[in-house]
Amino acid sequence: MPTAVLIAIAFAAGVLAALAVTAARRAPTAVANRGRVTTMLSAAKRYALGDLTRSTPDYGDDDLGQVARAMDHAIHESGKRVESLERDRARMEAIVASMIEGVLVVNEQGRLQLINDAARRMLRLDGAIGHAYIEAIRHPVIVEHIGRALTGEETDGLELTVTRDATRTVIARVAPVTAFGRGAVLVLHDITELRKADMVRRDFVANVSHELRTPLTAIKGYAEALLDDPEDQATREKFLDIIHRHATRMERLVTDLLRLARLDAGQETVDATSCDVDALLRGIARDFEPIAAQKQQTIDVTVDAAAAKLMTDATKLHDVARNLIENAVNYTPDGGTIAVTAVAKQGRFQLTVADSGPGIAPDDVARVFERFYRADKSRTGPGGTGLGLSIVKHLVHVLDGEVTASNQPGGGALFTVTLPQR
Repeated sequence: MPTAVLIAIAFAAGVLAALAVTAARRAPTAVANRGRVTTMLSAAKRYALGDLTRSTPDYGDDDLGQVARAMDHAIHESGKRVESLERDRARMEAIVASMIEGVLVVNEQGRLQLINDAARRMLRLDGAIGHAYIEAIRHPVIVEHIGRALTGEETDGLELTVTRDATRTVIARVAPVTAFGRGAVLVLHDITELRKADMVRRDFVANVSHELRTPLTAIKGYAEALLDDPEDQATREKFLDIIHRHATRMERLVTDLLRLARLDAGQETVDATSCDVDALLRGIARDFEPIAAQKQQTIDVTVDAAAAKLMTDATKLHDVARNLIENAVNYTPDGGTIAVTAVAKQGRFQLTVADSGPGIAPDDVARVFERFYRADKSRTGPGGTGLGLSIVKHLVHVLDGEVTASNQPGGGALFTVTLPQR
């Protein structure tokens, strides 16, 4: 449409120039009309070059002057339409370019007319405008659906992988276009994150079911044994102790799940106060001394003077440190050492918990903070609900910090928490 209007403007400018020449030839006195002819020719040249600056030339009051003014008005009206179309086109291109969905338009000749950046990334296209879609697009299924759409046939959506990265999933929809000649529009939706979220949800439900079924089975079995009324008092006490232990495990699991739900919903607020880091860490270490003593473990706490005080939410910092120390105690073998260190480094507070255990397998380092993820796939090894490290990650983020997991050069796992030092 803009091209057609520009052609009309050029044609009108030519007509205006012809009128000027006619006026020069037919005027009784050429000298008297020279100024009007010069004005018409000058205007025609400007219009032909695309300069539609408004002017008020004196074309005269005769019939020729009236026709010239009409042509001049028509040219300016056409110019306004061109500007409006250009604005609409620029707006449309800006909208399409900013879309996260990939958009690709093919005309009836099978040539690519429009490709936004998202489509270029998904289809790995580069400079394909004007090329045949069969040559530019390397995915045969998409090519087939575009071909069907160009014949006017409706097609179904496709779920496929369009790049070499098999983990990325895309839904492709192709629709025929008949508004301005026959063509086709391809829209690509990247649903990789949705598929990952669905997988996480499925794993979460399976893990919760497993974690609840284990203690429930034990509670049910020992409760049935108690209903049989064993006469041995020691046996009764043993059964009741097992029931109590598994009920406590279920209670902790539900408590951790509820806390994660609050953290996900952003319902955990930060109550920043002056926190005595040394007293907090040593208090947690004392709580685990009985368990560590049974395993002949040593818990060393070191707090630099510069990190002894911290303006933060003491309750959340306590929960972070407690989870990390408990994790270290659980996975450190008998006779091992757990080193808890707090320092001020480059203007930030840094808490590290290092153990002398087996460390973290390379494939597990990136996943240790996932919910229910355990390096011990059998779930028979040490550990609690499998939610502790996930809670740590969420709490640290609430405190505007970062937490990482790695292995020490000499062996053993190392967890590092970095917080703002206000």
